[in-house]
Amino acid sequence: MRLQSCAAAAALFSGILPGALAAQFVEPTTPPEPPAFEAQGEPVFVNRDEVYVYRALDSYNEPEFVRAFVEAGLLPPIEERLPKEPLVYLAGNMPDGIGVYGDGLRHVIGGRPEGWNFWAGQAYGWGGIDIGMVECLTRTGPLFMVNPEDLQPFPNLARSWEWSEDGMSLTVNLIEGARWSDGDPFDTEDIDFYWNHIVMDPEVTPLMGASQETYGAGTTLEITGPYSFVMHFTTPFPEQVLYALAYGNFCPGPSHVLKPHHPAFGGESYEAFRQAFPPDYMNFPVMGAWVVVEHRPDDIVVLRRNPYYWKVDEAGNQLPYLNEVHYRLSTWADRDVQAVAGTGDFSNLEQAESYVEALRRSAEPDAPARLAFGPRTIGYSLYMNFSANGWGEPDARAQAIRELNRNPHFRMGVTQAIDRQRLGESLVRGPFTYPYPGGLYAGTSFYDAQSTVFYPYSPESARAHFEAAGLSDTDGNGFLNHPADVLGGADVQITLLANTDYATDRNLAEGVVAMMEAAGIRVSLNLLSGNDRDAVHAAGQWDWMVFRNAPELITVVQNTPQLAPTGPRIALNHRANAAGELDLMPFEQEMVDVVNAFIASRDPQERVELMKTYQRLYTENLYAIGLTAYPGALIINKRFANVPPGAPIFMYNWAEDNIIRERLWVPEEAQIDMELHPNTLPGAPGSPGPVALD
Repeated sequence: MRLQSCAAAAALFSGILPGALAAQFVEPTTPPEPPAFEAQGEPVFVNRDEVYVYRALDSYNEPEFVRAFVEAGLLPPIEERLPKEPLVYLAGNMPDGIGVYGDGLRHVIGGRPEGWNFWAGQAYGWGGIDIGMVECLTRTGPLFMVNPEDLQPFPNLARSWEWSEDGMSLTVNLIEGARWSDGDPFDTEDIDFYWNHIVMDPEVTPLMGASQETYGAGTTLEITGPYSFVMHFTTPFPEQVLYALAYGNFCPGPSHVLKPHHPAFGGESYEAFRQAFPPDYMNFPVMGAWVVVEHRPDDIVVLRRNPYYWKVDEAGNQLPYLNEVHYRLSTWADRDVQAVAGTGDFSNLEQAESYVEALRRSAEPDAPARLAFGPRTIGYSLYMNFSANGWGEPDARAQAIRELNRNPHFRMGVTQAIDRQRLGESLVRGPFTYPYPGGLYAGTSFYDAQSTVFYPYSPESARAHFEAAGLSDTDGNGFLNHPADVLGGADVQITLLANTDYATDRNLAEGVVAMMEAAGIRVSLNLLSGNDRDAVHAAGQWDWMVFRNAPELITVVQNTPQLAPTGPRIALNHRANAAGELDLMPFEQEMVDVVNAFIASRDPQERVELMKTYQRLYTENLYAIGLTAYPGALIINKRFANVPPGAPIFMYNWAEDNIIRERLWVPEEAQIDMELHPNTLPGAPGSPGPVALD
């Protein structure tokens, strides 16, 4: 592909003729090659049917203390608690084989649980709490180890699915006989409630943002039996829906507990529905491997094993192997420190500032944890708010900034004012970071370097683009002013939204502010905690945002509609006004057309070519301005077995899902005394704490 020069682009977008001004523009090029990094691990690739099967076994086993509950008449026999055909993990795919019971996993997290109503938008505190409690119809985390020719989501609560001949409908078959952690049956009553009263209810916003657009405009769902339903589509074979059935989209909640609080079933209000299960509400029913049994504010959240969990190993041992999971409520930086020190067991090392010290400590012979880097799939971008027709009801200043954001010269000026090399080195020195042009990541399946437009750092070119956008320092104070007919020629004043929970987010945001100041653009920081940042973003009350990119830029096949503003509430940086109207720029409409064509295509080569076009449109037009990209590292205590090799901390999902935590186990000689509620099981929903035998 021949890259279009900035000078030609300037003439194309603004109608000016290339001349003295355009001569100062530095032409784009292809991006630099990422530096070699020898510490990256490699997965062992398998087909999906080598990992699991659904089948009945001759007999089943459980921990001795759970059997004591059965013998005391407090719990049904294990055969009655398991499905007709449980999901069976095959021993051949377990790195260390079939495990033993006991011990637990100690997490450290920086979040705080808002409550347990995931379906009304309450965060559990992140760090894997939700992944341990909430299960979805399909599963994507372990796909990092699946052969490309067999790449499809793993079955999970949905054990199978079939397309109609014309591809306009998808029949989904649920696992039969699985139960919630309180013993209530899991069936299509839960599906019906989730679809009609969560996804399709405009007054409800689930935590991960699932909406009708996630499954395609006009999609309907028909219940056809207690364990089957059919999704009907308006386009044939929308295979990305299979990924949209995974975390955190199609993850049904316990309708028997949620329904009485929903306004459609007599609940007081939507806000009351959202707040119905606060953080001190214990034993909330789950389909996951562990159930919350204790919450001490600003101290710890404790989860105990789910006696109704519906997965087993090939020897018939009911999973999980680990009895208890802790989430110590501290900071995200402390998570890394404690994992490296051995007082925590697990961390997704993603704060680049910690890499050198973590590598040094893990190399010592007595290090309690092992450290393995994955691919460079952590990337940050500067997102600009493109909605100029009313999202968030902007005032005159914010409206003027949105108009600037939509100006291609302004975006080119911003991107060429950013020294990405220096920005990355401000986080960590060494072969970790590389200048990220935006769009798809280098080294991922659909990335094509020749289709990637990279605007190199050039303060001179940035100034020329700002001048072409109508900005100049008319009052001599060192900052660029709007034209006289915009805000009376006031200084350009931009607010940059960023997450204060992570040092990397803060450092990158501060770096952007400093580089913009050097270029004559005044930027002020709005640093908020993650939940508050998300609320400001959702309200549309922001100009720019430093944000860690979502997984669709890694996998493409997952959350595909979110690659472009394909619906009124889909895109991160461009959403509709109150009337549901999107004011797409021409290149955005092209991106939407490409993404929709990709979704509709079943031709692998056509899909490759479509993503090349997408990458060119994204990077040439600066849909978002890439900042830096780098690898993450999985830190896990050496006592744990069954950790898959090459597990990335983030690809199709977070490492808490990738490593299949329900299969982790600790050899008896390595087990530690860490259980806070030994020999107990979750109690009834809402009851205080776990239940112990008298």
